[in-house]
Amino acid sequence: MTRIWGFNMHARLKLLPPLTLGSLLLLSGCAMNQSAPPPPMPPPQFTALGTTAPYLSGDIVGGTRTRATRMRGARVLALRPGAAPAYMAATAAELRRQTAGMGIDVITLANGVLIRIPATLTFNSGSATIAPQIRATLHELARTLKTHPQTYVDVYAHSDSTGSDAVNKSLSDKRAAAVAGFLGSDGVAKARLSSRGFGESTPLYIPDDNAEKQAANRRVEIRLAPYVG
Repeated sequence: MTRIWGFNMHARLKLLPPLTLGSLLLLSGCAMNQSAPPPPMPPPQFTALGTTAPYLSGDIVGGTRTRATRMRGARVLALRPGAAPAYMAATAAELRRQTAGMGIDVITLANGVLIRIPATLTFNSGSATIAPQIRATLHELARTLKTHPQTYVDVYAHSDSTGSDAVNKSLSDKRAAAVAGFLGSDGVAKARLSSRGFGESTPLYIPDDNAEKQAANRRVEIRLAPYVG
């Protein structure tokens, strides 16, 4: 029997831990055959909380003064300034419980709450008619909005960059108005509601050069801001 460094070869192999040789061969094969993972999706242009998006950190649609006049006319009771943070936190918590597992995001903003709904759930391609499968969800959202009435409700709609600017803007205006109209017909005070379409001007991803990014950019959002008197 061959000897290496004074040891019998058979005896030396017995000293190796179990599976050492097989493990080395497996690792060697993995190193040779391993392929590079696909590149990750780039982060959104806007942060997850939306704090860098001007349309979310700016004034509500139509301006606070005008909207407050409408709220007073509808006899909606205003919040005391000190009560607004806790009120909005409770509203966000209820919305999160209500929409868990539905593919809808409830995002806390610096001064409010954002409900983000993929447009693929709400509308068919090129249509401003609310899809039947989302109506039950909108009914539930309306129920929560009615039990938390001291908020302004802005409905936004967005498109991807495919198609012309004019078509995208017009379609997003119609979609935002359709969702606001649905909420109003379901009992949310119309004085609280306003809507705006942004077309392709407010993307989450730039450039939206694949189907995944385009789907993320197509979205409907409901922004709730506290009505403070």
